[in-house]
Amino acid sequence: MDNTVLTGQLRCESAEQLSAVVEHLPRHIELTRAEPGCLSFEVVQTDDPFVWDVSERFEDAVSFEIHQARVKASEWGRATADIKRNYSVIG
Repeated sequence: MDNTVLTGQLRCESAEQLSAVVEHLPRHIELTRAEPGCLSFEVVQTDDPFVWDVSERFEDAVSFEIHQARVKASEWGRATADIKRNYSVIG
């Protein structure tokens, strides 16, 4: 099976969006890293405090799809739904 890899950026447009990321990100990272099939998960703030680099690697498409479904239904998903994402997914 091939890994599924997501890379890209999360781009906040306001202090409120930035605050939502800062508040909810630690738990989001913790939950994601604990998911079956998660091989790596990093969200790192860039030199621009409103931009975050995102890198995810899952064992396969199925574990990635399960992750995406969990995220949509999560507190993180609701709190950050309006934040722009520029992602690329391979696998």
